[in-house]
Amino acid sequence: MADEGSQVHLDEKKLKKFFIGAVDCGTTSSRFLIFDGIGSIIAQHQIEFDQKYPKSGWHEHDANELVSSVTECIEKATKEYLDQGHELSDLKTIGLTTQRETTVVWDTETGEPLHNAIAWPDTRTHKLVRELKERKGADQLQKLCGLPLSTYPSSVKLMWLLRHVDSVKKAYEEGRLAFGTVDTWLLYHLNGGKAKDLYVTDSTNASRTMFMNLDKLQYDDTLLDFFEIDKNKIRLPKIVPGSSSNAYGEIASGILKGVRIAGCLGDQSAALVGQQGFTPGSAKNTYGTGCFLLYNVGEKPVVSTHGLLATVAYDFGGQRKPVYALEGSIAVAGSGVKFLTNNLGFASESHQISELAGTVNDNGGCYFVTAFSGLFAPYWIDDAEGTIFGITQFTERGHIARATLEATCYQTRAILDAMEADSGHKLESLAVDGGMTNSDLCMQTQANIIGIPVDRPAMRETTALGAAIAAGFAMNIWKEFDELKEINQKGRTVFEPNVLKAEGDKMFKKWGRAVQMCRGWLDTDDINGDDS
Repeated sequence: MADEGSQVHLDEKKLKKFFIGAVDCGTTSSRFLIFDGIGSIIAQHQIEFDQKYPKSGWHEHDANELVSSVTECIEKATKEYLDQGHELSDLKTIGLTTQRETTVVWDTETGEPLHNAIAWPDTRTHKLVRELKERKGADQLQKLCGLPLSTYPSSVKLMWLLRHVDSVKKAYEEGRLAFGTVDTWLLYHLNGGKAKDLYVTDSTNASRTMFMNLDKLQYDDTLLDFFEIDKNKIRLPKIVPGSSSNAYGEIASGILKGVRIAGCLGDQSAALVGQQGFTPGSAKNTYGTGCFLLYNVGEKPVVSTHGLLATVAYDFGGQRKPVYALEGSIAVAGSGVKFLTNNLGFASESHQISELAGTVNDNGGCYFVTAFSGLFAPYWIDDAEGTIFGITQFTERGHIARATLEATCYQTRAILDAMEADSGHKLESLAVDGGMTNSDLCMQTQANIIGIPVDRPAMRETTALGAAIAAGFAMNIWKEFDELKEINQKGRTVFEPNVLKAEGDKMFKKWGRAVQMCRGWLDTDDINGDDS
């Protein structure tokens, strides 16, 4: 590593000749971006894919559509890159970042999925989670894997599939069932499917399954046994570092055939890397479909006692030790804005919700607890549903729009308070990225509620940038983290709090009352009813 205090500057002339691709397969869309060596976007293409909601609380994706959307994005963005006069030989490598807990199962003999992918916000496993919480050893799981029992991780989704889908159960009993998160599924197909037969995942994605021991970064027999998984009957992907020149294979067909895939990170870890969160105490908050705040705790995991998750921040392999994070996960952020546009018709475009919120001076007394999937960190309330408090004849659509944006800001404050309690340190500022950060109103509100500056980059594709950085490290485009300090630093906007701290505290206290009042909306029969 470079000596402390040394000044490492980018060789921009050299790095502008290196190009790195990044696949970013999120919750609602896939994209492929091509960056140069100083982090500028050269070309990109994005495709939204279908969101399937077969029952209330169920959320699925067509696993084959995830693959086709990625391959189409690669073709079209690369064509744009070539049309600019660049050479294929200058595109050195590709990184991959994906949504995390979403669960895919497929047949090892045919390579075909055996069910739709069950997406991370899906809550069909309510009943199963209640059952597992009563099982012997349940109170020890978080110490091993960093995650509490909830509907969120992949483990309970796989258990549900094994109990309720005959084709999955049959494949398991016959020893031809493959399990993976979206990264494993995409890597399997990008490498040619059955012909290459690549089954691999990185530790950031594996840490979201509840199957991996957080200290050892390998599957844990105690965890697998708890979730009734016999590793002799199922193909589990090999866990490897997120930056590797050989573990992830290469593109098997299409315009980038033969280009090596050298990086793989879960989307929130990728965003932390893209924000250069390499030192303990640094943090970022990504406002996407959900909202995810990661806080770098260094080379030893910290198991939260305040409702947060312990997870792998990133693992670049080689001589570097893995780095861990505390994470606060909010199920509904941008999807709350989508709810106002798609379900309630408040506007036709997401950005118009921020404009609508700006037509009023405050929330008019409205508090929207956006518990569409219960509440995640730090509350972990599974018997709540979305609830709006404080509606009067005075209430306008603008008040509800503002309350929707504020809901994410309040939950971020709750997570920061929990992180301060777990770590003993208070953040001095918060780096942010993701779609909702385009709203100046939302970011100013966030600064006012948390009482510290909010730091927004000009280039918001930090998740894809993180995947590109992981791949670039594997291929020696960069060798030290210090080389990245100048990437994506130009044109940042800092939102300073512009209200008294007491005002932000008062609003947050009212939010806390709303959270407590929404508890218990779902009774035991609602949660424990037929989940099949």
